[in-house]
Amino acid sequence: MLGIAELERVFDGKNVTPLSNLAAVINTEFFDIQRLGGTLKAGKIIIEPASSDWHDLSKKIIQYYSTDWSSYTGKITLGLSAYGFDTSPRDVQKIGIILKQKLKSTGASLRLIPNQELTLSTATSHHNKLGLSPNKVELLIIRADNGRIIVAESTGAQNITAYANRDQARPRRDAFVGMLPPKLAQIMINLTHPDASARILDPFCGTGVILQEAALRGLGIYGTDLSNKMVSYSRDNLKWLSDTYHIKISSSFHDDDAMTAKWQQPIDAVVTEAYLGQPFSAPPSPSKLDEVRRNCNHILTEFLKNLSPQIASGTPVCIAIPAWRDKGDNFTHLPLIETVGQLGYNRHEFRHISQNDLLYFRPDQIVARELLVLVRS
Repeated sequence: MLGIAELERVFDGKNVTPLSNLAAVINTEFFDIQRLGGTLKAGKIIIEPASSDWHDLSKKIIQYYSTDWSSYTGKITLGLSAYGFDTSPRDVQKIGIILKQKLKSTGASLRLIPNQELTLSTATSHHNKLGLSPNKVELLIIRADNGRIIVAESTGAQNITAYANRDQARPRRDAFVGMLPPKLAQIMINLTHPDASARILDPFCGTGVILQEAALRGLGIYGTDLSNKMVSYSRDNLKWLSDTYHIKISSSFHDDDAMTAKWQQPIDAVVTEAYLGQPFSAPPSPSKLDEVRRNCNHILTEFLKNLSPQIASGTPVCIAIPAWRDKGDNFTHLPLIETVGQLGYNRHEFRHISQNDLLYFRPDQIVARELLVLVRS
């Protein structure tokens, strides 16, 4: 759902067609997967076979590529991934094995990436550089919920190495204030869909993860935080980013309380992970949850009240706020979700999803991040 929401904001909802909970079709001439935190793989549609029968589909793919690659010189590296099919990994691999045999008879050479699952992992696709050159190909074979069949050639996978470097190689990290993943920061920025020249405000900047992802996009960045220590951490991390990636960063920082701060203009978009309350290793008691929930709600309500008169009508805002998960996977949300209209904001209406679906959490987490996508009314 986070991935679909991001695609909608970047490409416009009318150009996005979800196929299932695993895939979507985007109508666009330009697609850069490295700018999208919620998309694991991308590919260009090559064929759309009429039959969804795996045997018939396999024959169609083998027939197409044994002809298309018959005159290829050099070695082709091939990976295969099947989404939405009730078949075996062995049947998926069989396509590559037969293709390899047929191409050998024409003089073309093929290396098939072995796999014991229906799909290649993102790490395997990335480390084999599939989709990044004509001779490194991953076929994405997709069955939509409505039975539509698509065969696409990968144009790249999410660069997990770059994400890990931006997360773990930074000089300043602080687990106490939360470890916002760079790919989630990227999603949040995209959910505001800023112009190329926009200046992004992060009023709870922490160690600067959101600001570093905005800076990599060439956006202007403006960070404030109640803690002077966090502001200094953000500065150090942004200097590291500038030195590492050899980019010039337009930035401004100062320590201030988001509930009372007077921010400098311009503010073209607001992207922030707000106060999430204390971490929990197990679901808290009802009384403790009520206490933490009321405290977070107060801080974030006062912040939104303070922000509202300082940004222009139409300014996009994306905030990560807390939601608490119980043992039955039910969530307790902040009351302010229902009152943002009274604070001067409208919730963005997505075409294919509900804002209630925008939750980010790991299986062992009690405190989830819930993304609010707002527009100043």
